[in-house]
Amino acid sequence: MSMFDFSQLQPQMVWKHFDTLCRIPRISKQEQQLRDALQAWATEKNLPSVVDGAGNLIITKPATMGKEHATPVILQAHIDMVTQANRKTVHDFNKDPIQPVLEDGWLIAKNTTLGADNGIGVALALAVLDSDDIEHGPIEVLLTVDEEAGMSGARGLDANVLKGKWLFNMDTEEWGELYLGCAGSQDVELTQAVTAQEPPQNQRWFQLSVQGLKGGHSGVDIHLGRGNANVILVQCLHQYLGDAYVASLVGGTARNAIPREASAVIGLTEQQYEAFHKQVFEYQQHCLETLKGIDDGLEIHLTPCSAPKEICSPSVAQAWITALATCPYGIYSMSAVLDDVVETSNNIGMVSITATEASAKIMVRSMVNTQAAQLAETIKNHFIGYGTQAGLTPLVSGWTPNPESAALKCLQQAYQTAFGIDAKLKVIHAGLECGIIAEHYPNLHMVSFGPDIRGAHAPGERVNVETVAKCWVLLKTALSLVGK
Repeated sequence: MSMFDFSQLQPQMVWKHFDTLCRIPRISKQEQQLRDALQAWATEKNLPSVVDGAGNLIITKPATMGKEHATPVILQAHIDMVTQANRKTVHDFNKDPIQPVLEDGWLIAKNTTLGADNGIGVALALAVLDSDDIEHGPIEVLLTVDEEAGMSGARGLDANVLKGKWLFNMDTEEWGELYLGCAGSQDVELTQAVTAQEPPQNQRWFQLSVQGLKGGHSGVDIHLGRGNANVILVQCLHQYLGDAYVASLVGGTARNAIPREASAVIGLTEQQYEAFHKQVFEYQQHCLETLKGIDDGLEIHLTPCSAPKEICSPSVAQAWITALATCPYGIYSMSAVLDDVVETSNNIGMVSITATEASAKIMVRSMVNTQAAQLAETIKNHFIGYGTQAGLTPLVSGWTPNPESAALKCLQQAYQTAFGIDAKLKVIHAGLECGIIAEHYPNLHMVSFGPDIRGAHAPGERVNVETVAKCWVLLKTALSLVGK
């Protein structure tokens, strides 16, 4: 399988490491192959390294001559990536390399996620370790695992392994901006055992599918109002299906990605089909009007399919469809303190209803930890009322802004020194690991930055090559300023 020629991109010091990340699988919770390769590389470079109990890789590099007493800096990124592929795309994320192309200055994976989130941050950190011409104090590179599927790496981080005083997180996606705060999150996990039933006679069976949506990051893109395939599907079924049969339903592949596709197998009588077919067309037109200019590619199809061997209990299917269709989703509230910032939201990310089990994963985010916990509890109780088993994952703490952070001031100065501009200060409605790391190291001064990345968590993810080069200049400049 052909691979992109990264030698055509600058800076080579960064892109050669991103090339490695594209070649080695890095699914959340399955990062060992990449981690082992990076640790072996560090050993070849005579750089001390350790893997902590949570599976995080820490690589250290001593200060350059004359910078031994500069403040130690931690460079932090996560090595896992969201693995999403377009419908009918054949790609095995367990073994197939990512296949990027260069288009108009953007590196893009057309039919899968690219992994620029957070592969560029990892590549930047590795490039610092690899270089021999950067002036810097003591460096620790912290490469965490499982950020995209629960942040267990950050949660389980050894509280005594890091010595640095400042932390540069490289996991945000807007060049020209410095981030000093992020949302916390909590997942609602739903399950219910189902007794399978034989399909009724005299039914015509169809697949009702929702596709063509853009999807995206459930935090960064939630304010864009993009369609959620799970929500569109269950609301259609809830509004129009009546007492028809739902054999199965599946939608979404990641709790933190806005679902692009969902489908259900349904049984209809001849009379029901005539009415439902018309209603589906009218519903699609309504959705397209609602999503005009936002998600114009939406398609809803009702196509014949073979009869299932068994179906979900009708009462269970009806309860789940009603619960999902009436559950809050998307933006729940806007911040009263920060202009144009989403305060609290949720994403109905993954739903599966089969003949034997029903399950769903819903991710709640908030800039206020108590608000995340309250909305998650509300959603949990909502589903319990419909007979499901519902549980909550531990709350992931948000990162409280500190405008006086010394690390922030260093990056602000680096922007001025290297580019003559003032960086915009931002908080992000997404989960960065900074909040959790701060629980282990409460005195760390932290700041986050990154290149322009678009479409993270969805196929077509892209990164602007020029801004990667700028991030490299910014990072080198900031490291040289530490201790001056």
